[in-house]
Amino acid sequence: MAHSYTPGLRVTPYTTLRRRRVLPLKGEVTVSIGQKVARETVVARTALPGDVATVNVVNRLGIESSEIERYMLKKVGDPVREGEIIAETRPFIKFFKSLVKSPVTGRVENVSTITGQVLLRRPPKPVAVSAYVDGAVVEVIPQEGVVVETQGAFIQGIFGVGGEAWGPVRRIVKRPDEVVSPDAVTPEHRGCVLVCGSLVPAQLIRRAIAVKAAGIIAGGIHADDLKDLLGYDLGVAITGTEEIGTTIIVTEGFGKIAMAGRTFDILCGCVGQVASINGATQIRAGVQRPEIIVPCEAKKESADQDAIGLLGLKVGDPIRVIREPYFGRLGNVSALPSDLQKVESETFVRVLEVAFDDGTRAVVPRANVESITL
Repeated sequence: MAHSYTPGLRVTPYTTLRRRRVLPLKGEVTVSIGQKVARETVVARTALPGDVATVNVVNRLGIESSEIERYMLKKVGDPVREGEIIAETRPFIKFFKSLVKSPVTGRVENVSTITGQVLLRRPPKPVAVSAYVDGAVVEVIPQEGVVVETQGAFIQGIFGVGGEAWGPVRRIVKRPDEVVSPDAVTPEHRGCVLVCGSLVPAQLIRRAIAVKAAGIIAGGIHADDLKDLLGYDLGVAITGTEEIGTTIIVTEGFGKIAMAGRTFDILCGCVGQVASINGATQIRAGVQRPEIIVPCEAKKESADQDAIGLLGLKVGDPIRVIREPYFGRLGNVSALPSDLQKVESETFVRVLEVAFDDGTRAVVPRANVESITL
């Protein structure tokens, strides 16, 4: 049977997932293989070296670099407090004494007789990595982290901003094509993941940030609203580190686009359950999608969907068009012609025929679609 290879967008009510949770540098793993963990469970921890502060002692005291150790009150490794004297001159008349105080709290890391500078290291910063999802530890990476396995609903978005968060799913619209009013967000939504409709306006985002909602899921967002919210244009970038107060995940694209019916139905079925979300997006090499994971109890039917889509598209497979003029539209593959066909750019490419949900059909380049795993 004819098939084509294409990027995949996973939207499934139940599957098995594994998430690698590792530290930025070596540290201590706090759990063991087989242990059940909750999303907030700390699975590994370490300490990042504190920042360095440089103090030019020789200039402050008016001495030679080679003499610096004679005037130091603190040695390498000694603790210091902010404002504490670390070096001083000893003139015959005390009125002419010069002092150097520490600008930070930390330790003396280096005293240079070449440059005459003293390096002070601030206290280390503790770093903890949580499990992120409810599940079980299936692998321990010594001194680095673990792999956590979970089962449940899994939805990949098109674009997102903000890092990892979690909270109970709440629906604030009735239809996937609805534009929700900012008034729909109330203080009761604090810590919740809000399911919106076709567009999330800037006023709603600010309202969600004000009530401290954990996240927002919507079909689309205006690019200008996103730029205004962040204060800069993202361009071709890696997101996920933005500190805006809530995580935003867009499932369809930019502009007013109704959330896909399948996606909306799955999210509606998860209302009341706790979702783990991550808005991190990378659209260059090593593509990373924003994601929504809702762990739930195992089902009787076969649930492991991980292999779906790996063999490529086949007739009947659900897809989404990711280029104009049909951007964001959903349908199913109705034909996979084997011959190259000429497109508007005057080039010959492989194409497929798609039957859209409204009954219309179109021929589009295979590179302009992505599969949707159900």
